[in-house]
Amino acid sequence: MNDAEHSERARRHRATVWSGATRKLWHTQVERSVGEGLAALRELADLGHTLMDPHELVDTYGGGPVAEVERQVADLLGFPAAVFFPTGTMAQQVALRCWAGRTGSDVVALHPLAHPEVHENGALGAVSGLRTVHPTDAPRLPTAEEVREHPEPFGTLMLELPLRDAGFVLPDWDELVDVVQAARERDAVVHFDGARLWECGPHFGRELREIAGLADSVYVSFYKSLGGMSGAALAGPEDLVEEARVWLHRYGGLVFQQYPAALAALAGLKTELPRLPAYVAHARTVAAALREAFAEAGLPWFRVHPAEPHTHQFQVWLPYGPDELTAASVALAEETDTVLFRRWSPAPAGGPPDVAATEVTVAAPGLDWTPADVREAARNFLARLGR
Repeated sequence: MNDAEHSERARRHRATVWSGATRKLWHTQVERSVGEGLAALRELADLGHTLMDPHELVDTYGGGPVAEVERQVADLLGFPAAVFFPTGTMAQQVALRCWAGRTGSDVVALHPLAHPEVHENGALGAVSGLRTVHPTDAPRLPTAEEVREHPEPFGTLMLELPLRDAGFVLPDWDELVDVVQAARERDAVVHFDGARLWECGPHFGRELREIAGLADSVYVSFYKSLGGMSGAALAGPEDLVEEARVWLHRYGGLVFQQYPAALAALAGLKTELPRLPAYVAHARTVAAALREAFAEAGLPWFRVHPAEPHTHQFQVWLPYGPDELTAASVALAEETDTVLFRRWSPAPAGGPPDVAATEVTVAAPGLDWTPADVREAARNFLARLGR
């Protein structure tokens, strides 16, 4: 067995173990079998009549359920229009390209940990001919002072809310307002990477419309927080959205039919969106219980980051290797039918050596976990290290 085959076999084993466990903080779609995916589609079909008129025609290069998603997103975010995209990467490529044409600048200011810089293989430059600059490299969003004092001109400031690779972190509301104002002072437009914008309201103490209203355009995802199959939307002024539809076609994103993904997005907006504040609140309970468990265990060092999560997701850092921690995560599920953590990776953002990190999400399955449940699971997890 070569290395690639061994890696794939290990991945499938982990997914099978974690998927089969009955007690977990959240479900993840990448652990679904094809059969489980088809069962989810049957549930979506049963729910479909509550999402829109079942006699409505399916979409054909737009329209139908796709148009309904666009209407609801524009209304939720307080913009005149929105356009459905098959991927968030494409949505942001198009948004930033359109803004470059309007501002006359091909320079985008963003964080070096932002999604286009870390997860898109240099697509902004290779596909759209854009150049990026970084007002800060600290593991947080830039401050207003950093935006004002950046030495190079830029046409667009892109803010990822929350900044996932820095720990799902957010500024406070006044800081966000000041950063946007600083960009305006430089005659730059502001675009929000809002893949996870849906769960930012509790941290800011604001409704989605007020948060999105700070920006000139916003991209949102339907599968990261809302449990959709795929898909994204770009919301903004009507003229921007109309131009975005042209680029959607040019980029190969004008898919013949997307009604399953669109219906799943509608289901997420109806059922998951109202639940997100409860997930955020309980994530803070889970994070506090983990800190208590690690302290009681006498670990020489650990980090729950942010200490009080800004959204329903956060990072955990422990002073062990990622392979050892991942193996303990698998063993915990195999032996106790409980998933506390999943896969671990080397510490992000230039973390210390011999430290690994994982991401924790708290969603519907985790609401039943008490602090005592979390502490017990953490103790059982730690007991499986070093085997």
